[in-house]
Amino acid sequence: MRDLRLVLPAVAVWALAAGLVGGPSGLSVGVAVVGVLAATLLAPRWRAVGLVALLAALVAASCAWRLADVEASPLADAARTRALVTVEAQVARDPRRYERFGVTSSVVELRVLRATLGGRTTAGRDTVVAFLQGPADDLEVGERLVARGRLGPADDTDTVASLRVVRRSSARSAAWWWRAANRVRVGVRESMARSSEEPRALVPALVDGDDAAVSEQVQDDFRQSGLTHLLAVSGTNLTIVVGVVMMLLSRTRAGPRLRLGVGLVAVLGFVLLARPDPSVVRAAAMGVVGLAALGLGSRGGLRVLAVAVIGLLVADPWLSRTAGFVLSVCATAGILVLGPPFTDRLSRWMPRWAAVAVAVPCAAQLACTPAVAALSGEVSLVAVAANLLAAPAVAPTTVLGLVGGLLHLVAPPVSEVVGLVAGWGAAWVLLVGHRAAELAGASVVWPGPWWTLLVAVPLVAWVLWRGLARPWVAAGLAIGLGLVMVRPPQPGWPADGWVMVSCDVGQGDATVVRVTDDAAIVVDVGPDPAALGRCLRDLRVRSVPLLVLTHAHADHVDGWAGLGGRRVGAVRVGPTGGPSLRPAARRLATGERFSVGDVGIEVLWPGGDLTTEEDTSSSEGSGVNDASLVLRVTTHGVRLLLTGDVEPDAQDAIVRSGADLGADVLKMPHHGSGRQSERFFRAVNPRLATISSGEGNDYGHPAAAALDLLQRLSISAWRTDLHGDVAVVERDGRLRVVTRK
Repeated sequence: MRDLRLVLPAVAVWALAAGLVGGPSGLSVGVAVVGVLAATLLAPRWRAVGLVALLAALVAASCAWRLADVEASPLADAARTRALVTVEAQVARDPRRYERFGVTSSVVELRVLRATLGGRTTAGRDTVVAFLQGPADDLEVGERLVARGRLGPADDTDTVASLRVVRRSSARSAAWWWRAANRVRVGVRESMARSSEEPRALVPALVDGDDAAVSEQVQDDFRQSGLTHLLAVSGTNLTIVVGVVMMLLSRTRAGPRLRLGVGLVAVLGFVLLARPDPSVVRAAAMGVVGLAALGLGSRGGLRVLAVAVIGLLVADPWLSRTAGFVLSVCATAGILVLGPPFTDRLSRWMPRWAAVAVAVPCAAQLACTPAVAALSGEVSLVAVAANLLAAPAVAPTTVLGLVGGLLHLVAPPVSEVVGLVAGWGAAWVLLVGHRAAELAGASVVWPGPWWTLLVAVPLVAWVLWRGLARPWVAAGLAIGLGLVMVRPPQPGWPADGWVMVSCDVGQGDATVVRVTDDAAIVVDVGPDPAALGRCLRDLRVRSVPLLVLTHAHADHVDGWAGLGGRRVGAVRVGPTGGPSLRPAARRLATGERFSVGDVGIEVLWPGGDLTTEEDTSSSEGSGVNDASLVLRVTTHGVRLLLTGDVEPDAQDAIVRSGADLGADVLKMPHHGSGRQSERFFRAVNPRLATISSGEGNDYGHPAAAALDLLQRLSISAWRTDLHGDVAVVERDGRLRVVTRK
């Protein structure tokens, strides 16, 4: 019988933490007081209820403490006025590079020890997120620096402020243990010098979570294939490192206590190497759960998992809202609960080591499915198979990468040989990730609410448990899953005869125009790479002969990484440019006409009489919007007018230019904002309009005035916020619309 006594308290504490971290400190104080009173009054008669109340008080007190610190910080007040500040701070996390429109910048978390505002110096330990111009690879975790910059509001409730750094200098080097860990991390990277680009970037991610050099394409493919956990520090990394240590100890006469002690030391060393970020601390806790489960068995493992969850949430209540924490706990619970019975059933007809290799990823993936569906709206079909294929190479590659990093401290040439071998293993993992992501059924959209999987998953687990004992049933399940991965059933999608799709990418624009069965033109890419990738994958688009970015606003260009894994031909931009991509972008000129396959394209706008500088006199008006490319696309006899975010000034100017604007389908300008020109719409005279806007967006798009305009002109409106992906279909000269919702 499993010990479930602490499971419900852990769930209750989790729910409470998730609710408190977004509120004021006063609410947390109140909950803490009520929790203490309830624990005092109820514990004598109802120990279980008293325990839950006491745990709730601890979590609430932790939230109150941190929230009160943030609210009382002088930096938080100064951030509201965007004041200039000089800080002495300690680097809390490794800097991360990011690139926007070809300009490289860095972001790093700092723990402020002293701050000087308006001539007054205060001490503290506030956390700020600092933005720096250019790369910041010289900064090391634990190092102290002096920085001057302008404060701004924070994005998270546990961060005091943001800081735009204009000047910085080093004040003190990091402590010896941080310097040692930094040298090993550098050694891991340097030992990969003889490997090719992708393996050279992947091995540091496997060893210590350093994924700075991993390309967007690899990240996207791993996301689709269920291997993304390999790119971040997780229980997998820790289990491999500690597992090797424990295996070596098993060949000695070390007793259980010594093994446990050495294992805990290995966990501490791993935390230093991979940095004590929340994800690493979480992984360390799950590793301790694994060590304890070895001693207590899986029946006691759930109790230890519950204790770990409660302890982590008391220490850091903000973990309750992080996706990594949710997935890590689900995976660990799945392995503890489903792993042993799955292994026992499979071991009836296969070697036990093989049964474990199949059962563990299957159990973990099954337990994570509801959480993944809640986060992404999708269910991965290739994750188990991809993890099974990649697993044999992950552990040796990780160990060899770590050995290479250690050897680089004393024998760099030897470390490069070891790194080269590690690169071979990484190449296999990359091959699995790329090929799995290319399958049409890599993941499927879950059609119902995510919570329905809470019912479906136990039923699937029961079916698997019953079927895995019989080899012919297991083989049938595997073959069926393989067929679905290669050719997934997607009733009605993509719709036969589709010519254009407005992708549901949230509050942004991404339009796909069909060229052939597996090739399409993409006009704008939305703000979210995952959403764009999902749309293209569902349409079975493997190549993009032409990418057009109408203007350089984030909701039209930031999702470009969603093109990963697809061949991209020409890239074309308007006068406002776009991100730095390969192949290099070329600017389109008004009046240009060209074809891509059977698709004809004409550039109607922008003209030369509008500025591209931001117009701040209006909440929505913008010269950049009015400089959007406007394209008339003709395909299969259907005329499409793609308008970017042009607003009334540009719309009227296009009409005055005398261009032929007549179209069957209009991509409504600026997500259906209230700023539209009726004269422009009458000139276009479309049969239908698509509106790309995010569900529940803060802008009120589409505006009531825009919808009234369409209704008054008898133009049917199709909205991504209501209908999901919107496909325009041509059949026998007739147009119709097919939607995903």
